[in-house]
Amino acid sequence: MPRSKKAPDLNKQAAQILAQAEEKGVKTNFLFATTFKRYQTQLKILDQLSAAIAETDTMVKKEYVKGRRNTYVNPAISEYNKTATAANGTAAALINIITAFEDEKGKKARSKLDEFMQST
Repeated sequence: MPRSKKAPDLNKQAAQILAQAEEKGVKTNFLFATTFKRYQTQLKILDQLSAAIAETDTMVKKEYVKGRRNTYVNPAISEYNKTATAANGTAAALINIITAFEDEKGKKARSKLDEFMQST
């Protein structure tokens, strides 16, 4: 039986994104900073939901007023999946912000080079 892969360390990935942002000079950009803060919140929620799922069963029971019991999937699982999807989208947005900032800097540098080349 093959061993399962270790889950990625989300905080380590966040640190890598932050390092890229600092390297590209976008770390203090308002759009990047607010999006990164949202990403950190999502990671914290994922950690909390993961812990809640680990502490309980996949299936949970709810008792209604008349004593009837109903079994259903732990709602923390659904919330975890929604938050993970949102965090993935936020991470992609962060990478796009870094890339767009880098591209914009490159365009400005190329424009200045083009101006210089045309003036000579």
